[in-house]
Amino acid sequence: MVIVNVHQAKTQLSRLLAQVEAGEEVVVARRGKPVARLVAFERRGERRPDVLKGQVTIPDSFFDPLPEEELKSWEGE
Repeated sequence: MVIVNVHQAKTQLSRLLAQVEAGEEVVVARRGKPVARLVAFERRGERRPDVLKGQVTIPDSFFDPLPEEELKSWEGE
């Protein structure tokens, strides 16, 4: 882990990003106190909205109104 102050982070951002891409963690500090952490961005796989199509069924009763008591608990009453 590398700790840099704000001024260093501003003047050496490209170098710090290269370190992050190489797997290192960079902490940015203000007056010696950590305030931010630079870590590599994790790319997720492509989203597919139909991935469970045909595997999940939702009964019609799912759309029925909630019983009054349960509705009150959801509304914080």
